[in-house]
Amino acid sequence: MQVLLLKDPKEDECGQDPYVRELDSCGVSATLIPVLSFEFLSLASLSEKLSQPENYGGLIFTSPRAVEATKLCLEKDSKVAVWTETLREQWKAKPVYVVGNATASLVHRLGLDTAGEACGNAERLAEFICARKLPTLPLLFPCGNLKREVLPKALRNQGVPLESLTVYRTVPHPAIRSSLHNYYAQQGVPASITFFSPSGLSYSLEYIRELSGEHIEQIQFVAIGPTTAQALAAEGLPVSCTAESPTPQSLATGICSALQAHGAR
Repeated sequence: MQVLLLKDPKEDECGQDPYVRELDSCGVSATLIPVLSFEFLSLASLSEKLSQPENYGGLIFTSPRAVEATKLCLEKDSKVAVWTETLREQWKAKPVYVVGNATASLVHRLGLDTAGEACGNAERLAEFICARKLPTLPLLFPCGNLKREVLPKALRNQGVPLESLTVYRTVPHPAIRSSLHNYYAQQGVPASITFFSPSGLSYSLEYIRELSGEHIEQIQFVAIGPTTAQALAAEGLPVSCTAESPTPQSLATGICSALQAHGAR
């Protein structure tokens, strides 16, 4: 059974992408095709803010890319923010809120503890933050240009001060079309395609429709979360399943159940 995951390959400590490994354990062969590229922005501004932890009540990361931008600021030869032990300890004394285990894992590599990773999405993270002791200083929120306003709006409504800074821009991966064409030429129409973001959907759907033709109706479309599921539905595509949480285990369970249900018809 061949399925397609539209995401960057990310090796874990075992040297394999955890989504591929989890699906393989279920007897499903998965291929990864990246559909997004990223350009980092405003790193000098982020470096300056990171060098002044006394001005903030904590950090918020809702994507691995925002953590990568932070890592660039702290590890490069910068006169503004070098990741000294003192600076690390100052930030470690403050809450670091994250969405998802992948983001949390990257934050842990910076030597910081995390909270909220089990929330799964920005809406639930906002609820998690507001249920805690509210900070008097603003939370620093490095984010991308396509961020949704759900979390900032929810925090503002609860009186939680927030300082957002756009630190990366999402653009289409330059090899989307050629990678998809090669996949279809070698593997044919996949049994299932998983989208990991609305932007990944918008950048790749034209090519998928072109390559699939009339066979697109046989594909099981899967979303990593409710926002992506809504984007699929807006395109008129049936959503076979939405992962209960953005984890390899949850996604593999959803894909296998959808494929089994489809095969039983």
